[in-house]
Amino acid sequence: MIGIRSKRIASDTIIYLVLTVMVVIWLFPLIWMIMRAFDVNTSNKVSTIFPEHYTFANFKYLFGGDEMYPYGKWLVNTLIVATGSCIISTLFVLMVSYALSRLRFKARKKLMNISLILGLFPGFLSVIALYYIFKQVSFTIGGETIYLTNNLLGLILVYSIGAGTGFYIVKGFFDTVPMAIDEAARIDGATKNRIFWQMIIPLSKPIIIYTILTAFIGPWCDFILAKVFINDAEKYTVAIGIQQWLNAGDNDTIGRHFTHFCAGGTLIAVPIVILYLIMQKFYVAGITGGAAKG
Repeated sequence: MIGIRSKRIASDTIIYLVLTVMVVIWLFPLIWMIMRAFDVNTSNKVSTIFPEHYTFANFKYLFGGDEMYPYGKWLVNTLIVATGSCIISTLFVLMVSYALSRLRFKARKKLMNISLILGLFPGFLSVIALYYIFKQVSFTIGGETIYLTNNLLGLILVYSIGAGTGFYIVKGFFDTVPMAIDEAARIDGATKNRIFWQMIIPLSKPIIIYTILTAFIGPWCDFILAKVFINDAEKYTVAIGIQQWLNAGDNDTIGRHFTHFCAGGTLIAVPIVILYLIMQKFYVAGITGGAAKG
């Protein structure tokens, strides 16, 4: 009996040690970036792990420190793109998921299989094709021709255009909602549209919050697609903007702006952390509910 208990204690100790080491490895770069955001020394080359002196000057610089790097404008652009694509993507995913969960039509299984296969490939593989397609699309407003490239609206559409293919988790959640609700509503004369908006959606708060969070985080943090479609500094998102401090063609720029980069990266992470802390309960409920087999 003692031998079994000793083995269990030894096994648990090893597991916790390994997990502790992994947590330290994972958290150290984040903690170091946050500390450098408050560092007086702006250089990317330091002789100590922890800053010797701390300041809020790096955060003050982000909002008005240099007209060439309008962080406040980049933050607004990021918020516009993330919010716009979040709304469109969430609506797409919810409607597609409801249709595949509740409706039965001839190509249903084939569409689901095709979407599953396409989901195995990273979205950025299509970035070149999307760029040239969007480059050919334009519309005229008040005599002015507006193209979808180098445009926040075009970037919102890029993030939203394939959102409907990510329906599997939401569909799994809708599958757990009893069909008896739909049948009772149809007996009372409700249409499918009314059932979706007035009955299914109010019952699906956890999965809606999960969908909103995932749809918001992607555009908020993305660099690759934004870099390809936006080349005007006034329309940069934060990810593109702060990257200029690390890749401006000379080491002097990195030396002067490295802590500003750390401050910008820290600040952009704050809204995501707050959202997760506030909505963690619903996020977990949504993803576990959507994992049900449908």
